[in-house]
Amino acid sequence: MSKNHSFYIAAITLVATLGGLLFGFDSGVINGTVDGLQESFNSSSAGTGFNVASMLLGCAIGAFFAGRMADRFGRRSILIVAAAFFIISAFGSGIAQGSLEFVIYRIIGGLAVGAASVLSPAYISEIAPAHLRGRLSSIQQVAIIIGLFLAFVSNYFLAEIAGSTQAEFWLGYATWRWMFWVELVPAFLFFFLLFFIPESPRYFVLVGKIDEAKAVLQKLFSEEEIEVKLTKIQESLQDQKAPSLSDLIVKSTRKVHPIVWVALGLATFQQLVGINVVFYYGAVLWQSVGFSEGDALMINVISGAVSIGAVAISIALVDKIGRKPLLFWGSVGMVITLTIMSIAFSNAFTNAEGQISLPDPYGTVALIAANLYVAFFNGSWGPVMWVMLGEMFPNQMRGSGLSIAGLAQWLANFGITISFPILLTGIGLTGAYGIYAFFAFLSLVFIAKMVQETKGLELEDMDALWNK
Repeated sequence: MSKNHSFYIAAITLVATLGGLLFGFDSGVINGTVDGLQESFNSSSAGTGFNVASMLLGCAIGAFFAGRMADRFGRRSILIVAAAFFIISAFGSGIAQGSLEFVIYRIIGGLAVGAASVLSPAYISEIAPAHLRGRLSSIQQVAIIIGLFLAFVSNYFLAEIAGSTQAEFWLGYATWRWMFWVELVPAFLFFFLLFFIPESPRYFVLVGKIDEAKAVLQKLFSEEEIEVKLTKIQESLQDQKAPSLSDLIVKSTRKVHPIVWVALGLATFQQLVGINVVFYYGAVLWQSVGFSEGDALMINVISGAVSIGAVAISIALVDKIGRKPLLFWGSVGMVITLTIMSIAFSNAFTNAEGQISLPDPYGTVALIAANLYVAFFNGSWGPVMWVMLGEMFPNQMRGSGLSIAGLAQWLANFGITISFPILLTGIGLTGAYGIYAFFAFLSLVFIAKMVQETKGLELEDMDALWNK
């Protein structure tokens, strides 16, 4: 592979991962707007929880249909539609005058996030060489974390300049509304740049456009590699009908393909460990144990920076030591840190002014444990789950498999997110983080018993791996 090929692959990878950046920004921006939403829409705790979690319903729908639509219309085409939805959602969420209108725009954004979450890593997996696939696919998680980080930073500075998230800002609009409108900049950039990247060569082979597939492969690989790649892709799809959900059933046994259960486990455990509680409710969480709004938003910024560092380590290791070891030790770290957080929060008390507070040293312990938890997640499950979902399915079932796994991932995300405000008022942070620690332990068992190593394998060799 020449330097020109490597540069081209890196360039189109960066464009594809802008979908991840918008995924992260759209997920993180809500963190700083919760108080503004509650005041503007006069919503209850349960209502606020639904306003926050509503996007995830769209994510589940978007993820489910994106894979199958990508098999029909192409990976790039559906990403372009997703970019347009990001633009509509960012503007509409900021201009919304009531909960129903806000929820509609957030669901539209969710359709975009769901589509980008499964198609960006899948697209990268389909254009990347096997020995770099893990690193390039991991950039998706870097983009997600950078998106979260940018959302936290913009939320923090907007609130600092205006005085609070509810204060009036530019043009007479509340600050929390501008927090959503900042997203318009990367959304328009993503939409524009998508027209300059090629369609996946594996999609072209899937729909019988061999010449187009060869033309794309010529931009990605050397002449001696092109025919080998093209032949392997064609052989993997030989005598196959049009992709459908029935591909997920093993014809000889009439049972669900083993790979589907592994994908569902990866997708759901990534959410059941509670990471998006930190992303969506970080400001509320830290304020609930005595931190000011400004301090809580700054803690989010610190967590975002820690996340970027952790993902960078994962990128350096994922194609060297493999996917399974990173997942395993990530789960070990999360079990320990979540348990420590649960114990620390059990020492919170209500002071004479009626405010909840964490006495020393428990506040410091909780803060350190929370950031270590974020680091363990983003050094393992955060990027590696997306890497594996993008690469583990054989070509014939990739679209359908991503649809099912994406649906499961976002439904689990929705359940965790909408239940957190209820858990917070019911069993408190101690109970909530105890539950997440339990799921982290179960994920450890799941990795040890169910997951196969996919490092260095060609996409066309995945079927044999999961059937052995």
